[in-house]
Amino acid sequence: MLKHITIRPATGTWVIRAGGAVLGESTRALELSEGDLPSVIYFPREDVAMAFLEPSSYRTTCQYKGEASYFDIMSKSMTYKSAVWTYEAPHPEVAEIAGHLAFYVQDGVTVEQV
Repeated sequence: MLKHITIRPATGTWVIRAGGAVLGESTRALELSEGDLPSVIYFPREDVAMAFLEPSSYRTTCQYKGEASYFDIMSKSMTYKSAVWTYEAPHPEVAEIAGHLAFYVQDGVTVEQV
């Protein structure tokens, strides 16, 4: 594990909402902390309603985690562009986040512990 990245099970139940709809709920989420950045909750793909997500062509690369691919969230009221990211084949040091999705918290998109 990289010294400045910590991955641990997220305590309790976590919910993702977008445009008022619940996109997912999980008791198996992971919490990733990276340096001084705010922690990010990663949801197992199986706990997310993938029907609301549309693959995006957007990609980024993190030197510590690898290449991230993105999804748009398609809600009834609007489309949240590249609002979800995943590391399909992360670097071995952060392999635990493979198969998980993280969400950009923004106006209309929330990630919260319930």
